[in-house]
Amino acid sequence: MSVDSISVSYQTVQVLWDVSLEIREGEIVSVIGPNGAGKSTLLKTILGVLHPISGGITFRDERIDTLSPNSILRKGICLIPEGRKLFPHMSVLENLELGGWNLANKKERRHMIERIFQLFPVLEMRKSQNSGVLSGGEQQMLAVGRGLMSNPKLLMLDEPSQGLAPTVIKKIYGVLKELKKQGMTILLVEQNVRMALETADRGYVIETGRTIMNGGGRELLTSATIRKSYMGL
Repeated sequence: MSVDSISVSYQTVQVLWDVSLEIREGEIVSVIGPNGAGKSTLLKTILGVLHPISGGITFRDERIDTLSPNSILRKGICLIPEGRKLFPHMSVLENLELGGWNLANKKERRHMIERIFQLFPVLEMRKSQNSGVLSGGEQQMLAVGRGLMSNPKLLMLDEPSQGLAPTVIKKIYGVLKELKKQGMTILLVEQNVRMALETADRGYVIETGRTIMNGGGRELLTSATIRKSYMGL
C-alpha cells in the first residue's frame, strides 16, 4: 500500500500535511509520534472514514482514497480501533462472528474462529461469556481476533498496548509477529515506542501532522532524537 502526500482536514481544521508512507506486502510498519500528531487520522483516512483533500492512497495497484469504509474493508483492509469498541453485552463468540460478516461461507467462518482460538486460547475458554466482563487484556485479544475474522490483507492497529500489563503486551506482540510469519501485512500506530520499533521492519515518525523521520525499525530505535524525545534516554 502507498500513501502519497495526503493532506486531511476535519471540516476547516487541517490535521495532516503531505504525509507519505509505504507498506510492503508481508512487513510490519510502525507509526509513532506524540498525542495529537495525526496518527489516528492517518488510519481513519486509509480506512475511508475521512478522505484526503489532496494526495492519494493506493492499495494493490488501485486508488482507494474516495471509497467508503465498507468498500475498503471488502478489499481486505481492517482497522482495530483504539479503545477496542467491542459489543459488551454480546458473547466473545458473537463478537467474533460479527467480525466475519463479510465471509459468506460458514465453513470459512468456523475455520477463522478456530484459527483465532489457536492464537488466543483464553478466548475459547471465555467464548460464552459477555465481552464486557473480560479483563482489559482479554478484551484487546478479542478486538484483535474480531479484526482477523475478516481475513484481512492489511491489518491496522491503533494503540494496541494502551493500558495493558507488560505480560499481555508481550502476548499481543507475539501474535503480531506470528501473523507476519504467516504473510500478513501490518500497520501499527503505537505509543509504546520501544515495542513498536523493535517489532517493525520500518517505521515513520509523525509530529504536528507531518512526517519528520522514517527508516528501519532498529535504525530509528537507536536514533538519538527518538531516544531523547520518546524514550527519555
